[in-house]
Amino acid sequence: MIKSYFHAQKPFISCSFLLLVGMQHANQDYLANSSQAKRFPTHQPPPKTVLASTEKNVLLVGLKPYLGKEIINNKNSPSLALVSNGRNLILKDSSGVIRKAQEINIGWQVKLLTNPKIFIRQIIGPLASFESAERVANNLKEKGIKSTIAHPSDWEVWVSGDIKIPQSIKSTYQKIKVSKSVVPYLDGNNGRIALKGPIYLYAPDGLLWENGLYSGPFSIQLDSYGSWTLVEHVPLERYLKGVVPYEIGSKSPEAALAAQAVLARTWAIANSHRFKVDGYNLCSDTQCQVYKDPSKANNKIKTAIKKTAGKILTWDQQPINTVYHATNGGVMASVDEAWSTDPVPYLKMRLDGPKSWSSSVNLPLSNEKHLKSFLFSDSEAFGSSHPLFRWNRTLDSLQISKQLNKAQKVSSSFYPTKIKAIRRGKSGRVTALKLEGNSGSEILLNLDEIRRVLRQLPSTLFVVKEIKEGKWLFSGGGFGHGAGMSQSGAIELAKNGWTTKQILSHYYPKTKYGFLP
Repeated sequence: MIKSYFHAQKPFISCSFLLLVGMQHANQDYLANSSQAKRFPTHQPPPKTVLASTEKNVLLVGLKPYLGKEIINNKNSPSLALVSNGRNLILKDSSGVIRKAQEINIGWQVKLLTNPKIFIRQIIGPLASFESAERVANNLKEKGIKSTIAHPSDWEVWVSGDIKIPQSIKSTYQKIKVSKSVVPYLDGNNGRIALKGPIYLYAPDGLLWENGLYSGPFSIQLDSYGSWTLVEHVPLERYLKGVVPYEIGSKSPEAALAAQAVLARTWAIANSHRFKVDGYNLCSDTQCQVYKDPSKANNKIKTAIKKTAGKILTWDQQPINTVYHATNGGVMASVDEAWSTDPVPYLKMRLDGPKSWSSSVNLPLSNEKHLKSFLFSDSEAFGSSHPLFRWNRTLDSLQISKQLNKAQKVSSSFYPTKIKAIRRGKSGRVTALKLEGNSGSEILLNLDEIRRVLRQLPSTLFVVKEIKEGKWLFSGGGFGHGAGMSQSGAIELAKNGWTTKQILSHYYPKTKYGFLP
């Protein structure tokens, strides 16, 4: 059953969590011999949240993370404004506090801890994506090292302070003394009423949230960083109503919408562990699948979801990694060109167009001469009408320097003087980009890190040339990582009469389309 892929939720005794403050570093020699490091955990896991919904196949989706985080540094932290679409909201906390009102505001206050807590961890990161973090965690697991994937702002992998990490893996030692916790509260007649998490919220007529309407039920719960998250407990099929139209567009042909529904369903099941460290399954932004107002799903969306109800793509009886993107620029990427992960047989480099056109393309595209011909020639590839099928971007040394600093790739001023793609995958995508600096130093950006740092680039399928000193022109194709289904390609294929099954088989060859065993 699908439900077995979601985390089991159990009753718990709630306790206040702590915001992480203070930092110091140490070298690996100290680390390996530190008896102190052995005594302290990497973090305090949030308590388990009991499912508030009685429906089947429920996902816990984080609508708003990091609530109350500013208050720990004595800054103003926006209150959580909860507004009903009709009848009163019903709020219940774990200590028995109940409030019923059409509008409920939750504020945040600091509580000093009588007994401060200490956490010690080695941090690997920041990493460009969950996929990259999971690859690191799996590599550590193969070496017998237990780790935790976290997302305090960027993706990171945490390892206990007493474990010696291989020298080839760069890490930072962090010791954190926690002396404060963030406590939610309600305003009452006699002052503030402190709330104990998790807090449950029921909205009989729905919750108005960020210009949308959400049915819930909801919880407001602690994460692993001391802040709080507003979480919706949403059944999988209703969740899809808030994903499909925002990922591919509600006006897309029926076969393309149905293909997107299958992919979104498969992805949600396969990635339900993504935010395990924080006590929920998925987020609602681009770190997961975009999830917005499900009440706006039109009849075409509902039909596509209903016709494919319960169906997913599998390989070896497991849900596959159904990554997808807006347009691939005419060539599909293998998954290991996008992320630091193991290759899989259903996500390999292939040209995405009719055979008559594909046979005229010079391969391999890892050859820059062939790639330039591919990018600058007329194309008959599927989805070529997308506005980012081909693109140009100009970046200068000052822009790049700022972005490197923001991404914590450099600790001081670094102004590139040369930029060169030193490694490409079979699809022509840059997998290693070298930036040589003004002081003789150099920086290497790999895989998804390239777009995480150089955010103006729609994809890594590009060639680059210097157009004048300190300024470069990036000319490329596609929008997104390029692995899996091209949404613009699927739309064109559907318009040409392809069925949902044919579209899925084209982008994920040899996978099985059906119900999860």
